[in-house]
Amino acid sequence: MDTFEGSYDRALVQGARAAVRDVLAVRKDDRVLIISNPTTDVREISMAVYDAALEARAAPTLLFQRGKGQFDLAEEEVIKALSSAPDIALSISQDKLGKDRWGLSHGYKGKRTYDHIYDMLYEEKKIRGFWSPGITRDMFRRTVPIDYTQLRSDAAKVSKLLLWADRVRVTAPGGTDLTIGVKGRKPRPDDGDFRKPGLAGNIPSGEVYVSPALGTTEGIIAFDGSIVLNEGEIVIRRSIVTEVKDGYITSISGGSEALKLEESIRLGAKKALEAGKKGTIRPSKAPAYARNAKSIGELGIGLNRKAKIVANMLEDEKVYGTCHFAVGSNYDGDAEALIHLDGLVKRPTIVAVNTKGEEKTMMTDGRLVWD
Repeated sequence: MDTFEGSYDRALVQGARAAVRDVLAVRKDDRVLIISNPTTDVREISMAVYDAALEARAAPTLLFQRGKGQFDLAEEEVIKALSSAPDIALSISQDKLGKDRWGLSHGYKGKRTYDHIYDMLYEEKKIRGFWSPGITRDMFRRTVPIDYTQLRSDAAKVSKLLLWADRVRVTAPGGTDLTIGVKGRKPRPDDGDFRKPGLAGNIPSGEVYVSPALGTTEGIIAFDGSIVLNEGEIVIRRSIVTEVKDGYITSISGGSEALKLEESIRLGAKKALEAGKKGTIRPSKAPAYARNAKSIGELGIGLNRKAKIVANMLEDEKVYGTCHFAVGSNYDGDAEALIHLDGLVKRPTIVAVNTKGEEKTMMTDGRLVWD
């Protein structure tokens, strides 16, 4: 059996086997498509996962493309490979998988219209898999071989409270005081359970996330952990304070980091309008894409107890005792944007409130109440 053994750090093996066995439940003859880049960390991780899939007697394929950023398109060969609808599709990338040219300009029809083939395949329950944008060897070794039983239990309890809630109140010592409507929204547990078609998420796993109901987010977010900007991810030194009304950011204050967030949002809107003129995005949708660069598209609650803040949002957003909000697109497909900039809030208190005004606290000062 041909393997990549000897081509990667053996310390990755435990994580690769956990991903294949515990996260994906890879079975004999499963078609496993792994999309990666040639850079060292993601290349070695993808090779280790390929070998672990071979051990499980699956049929893995490893495909490399050039590195992709926030606004870049995936290679057409990658989109074609995904279109073959493998049983499992993994993106282990230096940065991004890349946007889907056809999806942006025409869309894929299903329960809704999707602007990426990957989203369509897993949302329509045709594949299972995970994506790991920016993963490193150190992160993979630390945060993938974890106690998935505990993670799934925590995620189930958080999800149940979000389903019960009409809205969620988030406060934190750094100044965050925000209310988000979640009625009619389905929370998504990124709990490392991607064992059936239609289940997919991050590796490392460890959060529950939900798209806010449109127009319901009100208050102040004081980002004080780390944040994604157009030029990369940073640990925040001076809080970035955003005022939010009707689901959109109305003002941003702070230091130089706040200015960088403003610029990232402006660029996201500008790129959307340019894409509309070029036909990359359907021209009729471009203004909404531009407007949604200022929207709050996600509330996520970190649950991975091995994760730490390292200025890499793939790990940072999973840190137990934090929550995060995304500026830009949401996950329900009704507030699309070209950007999705996650920002962390430390030590939140999170309270679910139902339509009767009854309250249930899930996290106090960064600790789950059932711990």
